[in-house]
Amino acid sequence: MNVPMNGCHRPASGAVSSTLIVVCALVFLFGGLAAQADPVSRELEILALSTRPGMVSGGAVLVRINVPQNVPLDAVSVTLNGQDITNAFRPGEEPGSLVGLVESLVLGKNTLGAKAKGVQAARLDVISHPVTGPIFSGPHQTPFICETSSFVLPVTGEALGAPLDADCSIATRVDYVYKSTDGTLKPLPNPTVRPVDLAQTTTTEGRTVNYIVRVETGTIDRAIYQIAILHDPDTDPVTSPWTKPVGWNERLIYFFGGGCAPGYHQGEFTFVSKFGPSVEASVFDIERYGDALSRGYAVAASTQNIFRMNCNDVLSAETTMMVKERFIRQYGVPRYTIGWGGSGGSMQQDLMAQNYPGLLDGITPSENLLGGLDFFTPIADCPLLRRVFDSSTQAWTVDQKTAVAGWGVWDYCTGSPAQFANVVRAGPYPPDSAGTICPAPPVPAALIYDPATNPTGARCTWFDNSVNLLGRDPETGFARRAMDNVGVQYGLVAFNAGKISAVQFLELNERIGGYDIDGNIIASRTVADRKALRMAYETGRMNSGAGGLTTVPIIDWRSYHDFIAHIHDSVRSQIMRARLIAANGNAANQVILISPHDGTPAGAAIYAALGLDVLRLMDQWLGNIASDTAPYDSLAEKVVRNKPAELVDACYGAAGQKITDQATCESLYPARSNPRLAAGEPLTNDVLKCELKPVNRRDYAQPLTDQQLARLETIFPQGVCDYSRRGVEQEPLVGTWLSYPSPGHFRPGD
Repeated sequence: MNVPMNGCHRPASGAVSSTLIVVCALVFLFGGLAAQADPVSRELEILALSTRPGMVSGGAVLVRINVPQNVPLDAVSVTLNGQDITNAFRPGEEPGSLVGLVESLVLGKNTLGAKAKGVQAARLDVISHPVTGPIFSGPHQTPFICETSSFVLPVTGEALGAPLDADCSIATRVDYVYKSTDGTLKPLPNPTVRPVDLAQTTTTEGRTVNYIVRVETGTIDRAIYQIAILHDPDTDPVTSPWTKPVGWNERLIYFFGGGCAPGYHQGEFTFVSKFGPSVEASVFDIERYGDALSRGYAVAASTQNIFRMNCNDVLSAETTMMVKERFIRQYGVPRYTIGWGGSGGSMQQDLMAQNYPGLLDGITPSENLLGGLDFFTPIADCPLLRRVFDSSTQAWTVDQKTAVAGWGVWDYCTGSPAQFANVVRAGPYPPDSAGTICPAPPVPAALIYDPATNPTGARCTWFDNSVNLLGRDPETGFARRAMDNVGVQYGLVAFNAGKISAVQFLELNERIGGYDIDGNIIASRTVADRKALRMAYETGRMNSGAGGLTTVPIIDWRSYHDFIAHIHDSVRSQIMRARLIAANGNAANQVILISPHDGTPAGAAIYAALGLDVLRLMDQWLGNIASDTAPYDSLAEKVVRNKPAELVDACYGAAGQKITDQATCESLYPARSNPRLAAGEPLTNDVLKCELKPVNRRDYAQPLTDQQLARLETIFPQGVCDYSRRGVEQEPLVGTWLSYPSPGHFRPGD
């Protein structure tokens, strides 16, 4: 099912049509069906299995050759760059196919050839890249601090040691651990010895096996990666694409970790939980979210797939592709790959599914935050609002502040979520700042930007971290910003509802201000770079619900936090739904599940049980799709018709009971808002910079005097937001699988 896409190209000029995007997603996502040998074919066909042919890394590629029915498999000869490599191939699982692990690729272009008497020969060019990357994410970020010496291996407690080069590489190693009958994980230094307390486990396929896990740790794309899988070296064959471990159910879960911070460092763990640092460790912590390893799922993760390490979704997609490529070369193509993770992990899944379809066959974004731009844009309004309220001549009640901010509680803008507003600040942070975004440590303070003492240092804004994607301002050398609040009428909904007075509304918008290039609050409003705006929309930095998102199964699940100062507000799931409907006419491929707040033992237990259900249902959904051979008009149709009948929008009560009546769910768990929605923006919430219209008295439900109206026109001399129109430079996604050869420039995928 995970056969990479071949032959889906963006035209040399012009934007990719939505039809082409869907067709390419179809070929990629269901390549395993489309690429089977054609019994009436009169020619050979070569397909890259481990990755896209133009994006090979690590000097090797797993390849399948489809052979016509009338040609004996042993009559086929294969060459690499003119040298015979026929012995590297053996019969594949599909009838009429040969599979081979082609190694010793040279960097750059390599040519594979296959021929047999009586049929047309085949050729496939593959482009090999360094295992250190980059492939499509753009030039490596500098500075970049290695952390192999502080990375502690799970269970064994060993450190990886010093890096071998400037790209933070280490030698790949394999460790075995086992689960004891007392429920703990223990090292298995000699995998041929069976401890007396060795536990067993039963997989989803009904196979009972020894609970022994093979953990591979290495470096790919400058990230430390780990792959874990049930494998008993005493009874299982040596791992290869042709010999799968008995305990593997042929599914892969790829984990994505939370947070959102600039990079500049490698990272020192491959798993991060929303529950805090005490449970940050390794791929084994996936057990907290579905007991996956014990049931036969393979699990993969890396340090650069944790947004707390590097909030760059394109780099995350590239690392995912390369780690998955490594997995396929070691174990073969999984039936399907499930994305897993919450918070910043949800951002990665959403944007990866949209922009790099086929890497993930199904996504399960928990505590969905949609994407980096979606995440921080409304939060960055919090310091602006706080400054006005703290110095206002008016008496603002907590309820009024809450109505203006839109969140469930005003403390959202003063509590822990507010720290993430620092993603707009270049650094360093003031001594009294609660910000934890600038990565010091491990990045030495001397390397971090300071406008006075280190103007060329590493800048800690989200935009500087995404400079490959949105480019640099040629005049300042700083990253272009797609950040704007010109024309935004803060508190408009509250004013029209009579919750704040005209005087409060006017003062708020008169004094709201914005940010300078270093993230300092200034009196004037923030003005976006128009090129950055266009790039953000065209290349998919803004989650638009388009591209591959319209045809991937989505289970959006969360616990409810809107009544406290908590970053994971539930309205974002509704925003995603609104965008899917805008992009595709419906959101039938998305299911929303919500459980009680998990800050209590009962709530945490319900959330954990929901995680088990989510994994089971996503597995069932993907299995249904894979076995559905009936004709279909579109991939979206096939995805929706195979959704399990029990998988519907639902919430869970305080006792864990499932509730499918949406009116009841909305009463139990009402979705709130955010500052931009509270300023009148539609639920799609995708306007980075609004088009403007003149101030019009008829837009206000409360009366304004002539003097107040004149003051409003002075506050908004260019006009106010017109949300009946698309945003400034708001263009459709130009295509998927884009590459970024230099900052601010992109090209279509191969």
